[in-house]
Amino acid sequence: MMTMSTPNREDLQATWSYLEQGVEKIMRDLNSGMDMNTYMGVYTAVHNFCTSQRAVSASPALQQAGVHRGAHLLGEDLYNNLIGYLTRHLSGLKQESQKHADETLLQFYIKEWDRYTTAAKFINHLFRYLNRHWVKREMDEGKKNIYDVYTLHLVRWKVDLFDDVQKHVMDGVLKLVEKQRNGETIETAMVKSIVDSFVSLGLDENDSTKSTLDVYRKFFEFPFLEATTAYYQIESKQFVAENSVVEYMKKAEVRLAEEQNRVQMYLHPDISAPLMKTCERVLIQEHAALLREEFQVLLDNDRQSDLQRMYNLLSRIPDGLDPLRTKFEAHVRRAGLSAVDKIADGGESLEPKIYVDALLEVHTQYQNLVNTAFKGEAEFVRSLDNACREFVNRNKVCKSASTKSPELLAKYADSLLRKSAKSAEEADLESKLTAIMTVFKYVEDKDVFQKFYSKMLAKRLVNFLSASDDAETSMIGKLKEACGFEYTNKLQRMFQDMQISKDLNDSYQIWLKSKPDNGTAVDFSCQVLGTSFWPLNPPNTPFNIPEVIVQTYSRFVDFYNEKHTGRKLTWLWHLCKGDLKANYCKNTKVPYTFQVSTYQMAILLLFNDQLTISYEAIENTVGLNKDFLDPSLVVFVKAKVLTISPSNAKPGPGTTFTLNTDFRSKKIRVNLNMAVRAEQKQEIEETHKTIEEDRKLLMQVSFDFSVGCRGFVSHSDATVCDCTYHEGTQGHEACRPRAGDNCTNTVTIYSQNPRHQEVHRHSVGERISGASGRRTFRLPCLGMRIIHRSNGEFDEVSRYFFSGDNCYGSVQCVKFSRCHFSFRRAGVADEKGCLMDVITA
Repeated sequence: MMTMSTPNREDLQATWSYLEQGVEKIMRDLNSGMDMNTYMGVYTAVHNFCTSQRAVSASPALQQAGVHRGAHLLGEDLYNNLIGYLTRHLSGLKQESQKHADETLLQFYIKEWDRYTTAAKFINHLFRYLNRHWVKREMDEGKKNIYDVYTLHLVRWKVDLFDDVQKHVMDGVLKLVEKQRNGETIETAMVKSIVDSFVSLGLDENDSTKSTLDVYRKFFEFPFLEATTAYYQIESKQFVAENSVVEYMKKAEVRLAEEQNRVQMYLHPDISAPLMKTCERVLIQEHAALLREEFQVLLDNDRQSDLQRMYNLLSRIPDGLDPLRTKFEAHVRRAGLSAVDKIADGGESLEPKIYVDALLEVHTQYQNLVNTAFKGEAEFVRSLDNACREFVNRNKVCKSASTKSPELLAKYADSLLRKSAKSAEEADLESKLTAIMTVFKYVEDKDVFQKFYSKMLAKRLVNFLSASDDAETSMIGKLKEACGFEYTNKLQRMFQDMQISKDLNDSYQIWLKSKPDNGTAVDFSCQVLGTSFWPLNPPNTPFNIPEVIVQTYSRFVDFYNEKHTGRKLTWLWHLCKGDLKANYCKNTKVPYTFQVSTYQMAILLLFNDQLTISYEAIENTVGLNKDFLDPSLVVFVKAKVLTISPSNAKPGPGTTFTLNTDFRSKKIRVNLNMAVRAEQKQEIEETHKTIEEDRKLLMQVSFDFSVGCRGFVSHSDATVCDCTYHEGTQGHEACRPRAGDNCTNTVTIYSQNPRHQEVHRHSVGERISGASGRRTFRLPCLGMRIIHRSNGEFDEVSRYFFSGDNCYGSVQCVKFSRCHFSFRRAGVADEKGCLMDVITA
C-alpha cells in the first residue's frame, strides 16, 4: 500500500510524482486495494495541482489574469502528463503482447482490457475536478482531441495499442470461430469480450460524448464477413461434389441456423443482417441453379418436406422463387391434363362426377402443397390458379367444345342438388358444393355454366326434385358471392315465382269452391312462371289438349284472367305431367298408377275408346309432330304398356299399337315420364345455340332509341310503348318523339353478360333534348334486354334480337307470363267405362 504523504501543493513536480504513483497503483495493482486516506490524498493532489498559485508569477500578464489562468495552464499540464503516462503504460503492453499469439493473445488482450477499463473508471473518478473544470471548458470552447479522463483512456488504448495488435487479435478470433464451425467447442465468452472491446472503442469525432460502430465495423465486421465467405465457399463446393442436392439443402439450413445462433451468443446484433446476407449469397445464390434443377424431381416425387426446404432457402435471395413458380405452374398444368386424359375416353358419355372429381383431385393435391411447402405464398397461389385455369378450360374433354367444362360442372351440381336415392347428407352436400365453386372459380365460360345451371334448376323446381331448399339457397349464395347480384338475379326470381305459384294455387282453390259447378275428377296444381326469369321455351309442336282436362284448363285460365289483366299465359305442355290409374290390367288387385307426361297422357287416353290404334290415328288425334310423338311411343313399347305391330318395328306410318292387358310390374307406381337421350342432346344443342347468340358482342352498334309515350300508361293496355333500335339511318323510324316532349316512363338498357354492366336511362320526367329528340348510346348489340318502368312497377321483356343486314329490331314492353302445371296428389276417379282415368293434374 502507498505510504507517501500528500506533497506540498506548491511543489508541482512532487505533486505529479505523487499522482503518478497513485495512478500506477490503480492501473497495475488494483486488486490489492487502496486505503481511503491514500485515495482521498490522490483526489486532493489533483485539486491542488490544478489550483496551484505558482503559475501566476510567470509574467505580469498572468498576474493580472489571476488564479484562474494559472489553473488553466496547470490543468493542461496535468492532462498532458496523464497522456504521457498512458502512452508509456500501453507501449509496455504492446511489447508484452508480441510474446503471445492466437488464443493466448486473446486471453492477454481481454485480461489487460478488463484491468485497463476498470482502472480507467477509478482514475476518472479521481480526476473529476479536472473533468468538471478544465476539460469541460476546453470542450465548450470547441477544442479538438479533448476528452473526459475515461474516454481519454479509450482513445489512448486505440492509438497506442489497438492499431498495432488488432490484426493479430482478429486472426485469433477468426481461428476460434472456424474451430467452432468445424464442430469444436470454444470459449464463446472470450469472443464476446473482444467484440465488446471493439464496440467500446468507437467514438464520434464530432461529439466525443457519443459512440459509433465505425471501429467495430472496420476492424471486426468486415474481416469476419470476408472469412465467412471464404470458409463457406470452400465447404459448399466440396459438400455439393460429394453429396446430393437434398443433403446440401439440409446442410445449408443447419449452417444458416448456426450463424443466426452465433449472432445471439457472442456477436453484435449489427452484424446479423450482413452476416446472413453473406451466408445466403454463398450457400444459396451461388448454388441456386443446382437447387432449381432438383425442383422438378422433388415435384415428380411429391417430396413436400424437401420442397418446403427448397422454398425456405430460395425465398431468402432476390428473385430466387421466380423460376420455381414457372416450373410449378407447368407441372400442375401437365398433371391436370394427364388426369383428364385418363378419364376422357368416355367421350360424350363421360360422367360429370368423374370429370369434376379428377379436376378437384389435382387442385386439392397442389393446393395442399402450396399451403404446406410454400406457406400459401401469393405468387405460388397465382401460379396454381393459372395452371388450374388452363387444364380446366383447355383439356382433352374440351377439345370437342370449349364449353364442356362448365356444362359438366353444371350437370354435376344438378346431380348433387337433385332428389335421388343416393342424396348426400347436409354437411357432405355443403362441402361438395364448396368444391364445385373451387372448380367454378377457374371456369372461363361462366355464362355457359349459368345457362345450364338455370335450365337444370328450372327443371328441379318445376318437377319438385330439389334435394334441399337450403342447399339450393346456399349454392345460389355462393354464385352470387363469386359473380355478383346480376349473375344470380334470375335464379333468385325462380324461387320467388315458386312461392308466388303456391299462393296462387291456394287462391285458385278458394276461387274454385266459390263456383256453383266445381266438381272435377282431376286434382290440379299449376306454377305460373315469369318469362324473363325462367329458361323455358314454349313447345314447338301443335298439341290437342285431352278432353278430360279441358275443363280444368279452361277454369284456371278464367281464374287467372280475372286476377290479372293484360297478361298472356303460354302453356308449357312438354313440361307437364300427371298420374293415370290403369283399370284394365288383369291379375292385379291394386290398379297400377302410371306417371306420365301430358303428351303421354293424351296418347294413352285414346285407348279408352279402342284397344288397337294406328300410328296415323294417334298422330291426327293428339296433334304432336313426329319428334315428340315417336319418343313417347318408344317408351310405351319398351315398358310393354303397348305392343307394336309389326313387332320390332320402329314407330311410324304403317304401324299399329295395342294396349297390353297383361302388363306386369313389380311397382304399383310406374314412372313412364323418362327423358329420351335424343331429347336431352337436342336440349343441349339448343342451349349452346342460345349461348352463341348471346356472345355475339363483337361489334358495337349505335342505338338510336326513342320512346313514344304521352303521359302514363297502365299495365292493362296490351302495348305500353314501342322501343325501336336501328344502326345509322337504317331501321324502323316509328314512335320518334319530338324535341321538347317529356318522357314519362323509364327505359333501361343493359347487357346480360356480367362483363358489360353499362346502364343508360331516360329518367322519369326528363326533357328530351335535341332537334330530332333522339339519344344515341354505343352498346354491345346482342344479348340485351329491356326493362320498362311505369307507375313504379317493372315489366321485363326477354332479350331482343336482330334480323337481316340492317341490324334492327322492335320490342313491345308487355308483361308476359308462362304457365306450367303439374299433376300431383293421387285422388279417386270414376272407373265406369274408362280403361284409364286422369286422377291428378
